[in-house]
Amino acid sequence: MDSNASSDRQSGFDPAALREKYAAERAKRVRADGKAQYRKIAAEFSDFASDPHVETIIERAPLHDEVDVLVIGGGFSGLMTGARLRQAGVQSIRIVERGGDFGGTWYWNRYPGAACDIDSTIYMPMLEDIGDMPSRKYPPAPELQEHARKIARKYDLYRDAVFQAAVTAMVWDEVSERWKIHTNRGDVMTARYVVMGLGPLAQPKLPGIPGIETFKGKAFHTSRWDYGYTGGSAYGDLTKLSDKRVGIIGTGATAIQCLPHLAQSAQELFAFQRTPSSIDVRGDKLIDPEWWASLKPGWQRARMVNFTNLVNGTPQDVDLVNDGWTANFLDARDDQGGDVDPSQMANFRKMESLRQRISDVVEDPKTAEALKPWYNYFCKRPCFNDYYLQAFNRPNVHLVDTNGQGVERIDETGIWANGVHYPLDCIVFSTGFEVGTGFLSRSGFDVTGKHGVTLMEHWKEGVRTLHGMLVNGFPNCFMIGGIDHVGLNANHVHMLDEQTEYVADVIVNATDGLTKTFELTREAEQAYVDKIIYLSARNPMAPQNASFQQECTPGYYNNEGDLAGVPVQTGPYGGGPMAYFGELQSWRQAGGFPGLQTHKAP
Repeated sequence: MDSNASSDRQSGFDPAALREKYAAERAKRVRADGKAQYRKIAAEFSDFASDPHVETIIERAPLHDEVDVLVIGGGFSGLMTGARLRQAGVQSIRIVERGGDFGGTWYWNRYPGAACDIDSTIYMPMLEDIGDMPSRKYPPAPELQEHARKIARKYDLYRDAVFQAAVTAMVWDEVSERWKIHTNRGDVMTARYVVMGLGPLAQPKLPGIPGIETFKGKAFHTSRWDYGYTGGSAYGDLTKLSDKRVGIIGTGATAIQCLPHLAQSAQELFAFQRTPSSIDVRGDKLIDPEWWASLKPGWQRARMVNFTNLVNGTPQDVDLVNDGWTANFLDARDDQGGDVDPSQMANFRKMESLRQRISDVVEDPKTAEALKPWYNYFCKRPCFNDYYLQAFNRPNVHLVDTNGQGVERIDETGIWANGVHYPLDCIVFSTGFEVGTGFLSRSGFDVTGKHGVTLMEHWKEGVRTLHGMLVNGFPNCFMIGGIDHVGLNANHVHMLDEQTEYVADVIVNATDGLTKTFELTREAEQAYVDKIIYLSARNPMAPQNASFQQECTPGYYNNEGDLAGVPVQTGPYGGGPMAYFGELQSWRQAGGFPGLQTHKAP
């Protein structure tokens, strides 16, 4: 008997047909311009990046002082670094943030419906230290930003913080063995050690749609939501849209959250889709105070580890988080696929169940079919929402599926797609952030290390680091919160938890109380690069590996489908997040910080 025929009856689908469908849908979306299809928010588009949350610019004289540790970025990366260093006794800490307050992602992203999609008990950092109980399983953005402020207040991080300042250059002074940090406010600050906590989603981007600059109506990016125009708040109630025709471009994780609120308030809403997302049940609920009071010390790290193991296919005795992430297909692997890899069969089953959910929820069969995702789970970030699909049952909501081609052009009065013109009063760009672009593009500044060599020059043939954090030729400097050379994880905060402990350990202990300069050796850097290359070819069904991403629909995970354009050494740690965390812990526990050279600083 044919093995595939057997699997057809067992599973209700034909694996060969699904592979063919996935490949065909991917082919529709592959573009010659790859990530160049997007526009930077600069020049004539600079207004899209302006800060809508600051009424006035803080007037001050430029700073020319010195601190022991300067942290670039006031999101969770920077806050957790500052908190760990405070816990270790470091007093001279400055966080430089281009926004008007702490929060990072949760400072900028205040669109209606904005909330975390990871369980709050493992996503909100340092809950045991702060002592607060989250309101619910998936709290809204205002609660997450306030949590960021609480970390800053508890660890006195407002003391020397600098807001509304963007770093423009960072230069190593070989005489003083200090970093000089320049900003757009005329500052030239000096620091012994620098931690760059810029985050993977720091720079919003716009689509390179012809005519985008000609639109005469209202237009804004979701990360700079204009409540003056829409009315309402992060909780919705966008009353000023009741007589407006609104178009939203993009149907990724952000649109999944804000579209239901637009649907409730707009006179007409048009959702322009190139690639649908997978939408699973969210199941939000309030946190039980009695359960919260029963938690024992160390509970948060234990829950983080349990969650990360389950999401990455390592069975656990108990599912502590118990949500859509941990109940995913990896817990249901079997060998009923004949000659199809069991992991792939489980992946097929998961996606089939999500496509069936769309058929069950969306009333119009044509709309339901267009909303179905045809790719492997984890090719795009999975989404969880109980209102997005339902919004398409409203008579004022219209899905404009572009069959993978995207919007054709924009003119003064609206959007063209599929040869049809849609007159609009407002366009919302839910088009995400720069991911996979070069460091210079994402950060907005280059770093000049020893002998005048810049980071971009050092990385001209691909990223080179140890643990994704330390770089040869760039002493006393860390990069945290990025995606290169690290174990990618659904719960980004778990990675930050491990990385910030690592940073504090090195700064305090490798430098003998902040008195030494440290530098990564060329040999240690090369050994880690070799490991990244080796691991990239392992476990082809692992989402962090190139072979898996090569078959995925284009997106920011796989450089818009152009993995050939990415040096093989530029990528995540292919062993997965728990193995990556093990690397960090083993390195710290080995004694002597292998691969670091230190000497007494001037």
